[in-house]
Amino acid sequence: MEYEGILLGMGNPLLDISAVVDREFLDKLTDLDFLRGRYGLKSNDAILAEEKHLPMYDEMISKYKVEYIAGGATQNTIRVAQWMLQIPGATAYIGSIGKDKYGEEMKKKAAQSGVNVHYYEDESPTGTCAVCVMGSERSLVANLSAANCYKTDHLKRSENWAMVEKAKFLYIAGFFLTVSPESIMLVAEHAASRNKVFMMNLSAPFICEFFKDVQEKVFPYIDYLFGNETEARTFSKVHGWETENVEEIALKISQLPKASGTHKRIAVITQGADPVVVAEDGKVKFYPVILLPKEKLVDTNGAGDAFVGGFLSQLVLEKPMEDCVKAGCYAASVIIQRSGCTYPEKPDFK
Repeated sequence: MEYEGILLGMGNPLLDISAVVDREFLDKLTDLDFLRGRYGLKSNDAILAEEKHLPMYDEMISKYKVEYIAGGATQNTIRVAQWMLQIPGATAYIGSIGKDKYGEEMKKKAAQSGVNVHYYEDESPTGTCAVCVMGSERSLVANLSAANCYKTDHLKRSENWAMVEKAKFLYIAGFFLTVSPESIMLVAEHAASRNKVFMMNLSAPFICEFFKDVQEKVFPYIDYLFGNETEARTFSKVHGWETENVEEIALKISQLPKASGTHKRIAVITQGADPVVVAEDGKVKFYPVILLPKEKLVDTNGAGDAFVGGFLSQLVLEKPMEDCVKAGCYAASVIIQRSGCTYPEKPDFK
């Protein structure tokens, strides 16, 4: 089988500015009193930056020791898949960055990870994401900036569309619904017409709530849907399903209408330390995760992205579901023992 460019991701590339913060900073983040200049972010939450959040980036950089990591949900997933596969040129990625030092840093990090990136370069600054770590919890504030400026024209350019044509598996995190639904539909329709595997992620509760219409439009094309239990419950609530049972929700998601009958839909829902729920063919299976002692948990940022990356690394090799979930759990367990979505030189997955 030809593996070059087999897996393509498209999303919002963000340079993660990651720091271990103190209780005072976290209290400021979790205080909902905006009038006193607070940021209104819940612990273990992910939100898009508004004007009121922007001062926190400089505050973080000046107060704490920060680490820069080439991030963004889809890019994290593709990097992890590439690391797990250890097959040169197996993965590719498309997104928008700025023509600045952060953009150059992003290109450098992507090259180091072995992912073939085709970035659109916008006049806006490169997108950043504040990753506030305290204990094993993290809170994310994403300032999309250039990532928010992706143009469908870039996707249609022959050298970029060639990557879409070559890929057999296409993955897009739900966050990209806020940027370029038109690009997502182009890729989704292409996948359906060529019997390829198209995959998405619920990504965050706010995507399910505030981008419901565009999410619904692309849903019939989704062959694999990933998410965690909080996102799944929000999806259920938004769709009026009146159930918080993750097993039931996964089953309902898997049975929503499909645009193409080539592939069935499989819903894969993670639940932190609880078993992974997989719904397919009207049945639900549970797969155990790798449990770590609390003292080994360094940073849960990127755990969900890493799970999908590990999962996809085996899916493209046409391995059975059990192996895909096992690889996902392995990748997530590696990432949460390190700061940021980072990994050792080589995987130790068997």
